[in-house]
Amino acid sequence: MITKTERRYKIKLRVRGQIQGTTERPRLTVFRSNKQIYAQVIDDLTGKTLASASSLKITEKAPKKELAAKVGEMVAKAAQEAGVTTVVFDRNGYLYHGRIKELADAARKGGLKF
Repeated sequence: MITKTERRYKIKLRVRGQIQGTTERPRLTVFRSNKQIYAQVIDDLTGKTLASASSLKITEKAPKKELAAKVGEMVAKAAQEAGVTTVVFDRNGYLYHGRIKELADAARKGGLKF
């Protein structure tokens, strides 16, 4: 029986074999812990992070889904300031549900295309 962490890692490797961020279309990757959520826009060809946002910067108390949506808006704004409008979404092995979906929808609403 494989654990939840092993399952996520297996999915992550499978997805990363198909997705690669380029200079024209960088990769928007998401990491979620039990308390926080983090998002980065990464150009894999140069190995540089172009924009990032996390729920650590948000001081107000809110449900996790609302925090994820705010992080999505923040990363979209930071990406547009860096000159990025289109990205490839890397859910990092997580199910596209809940906080991950909220972050993606907010990033789309913020102006990112993927």
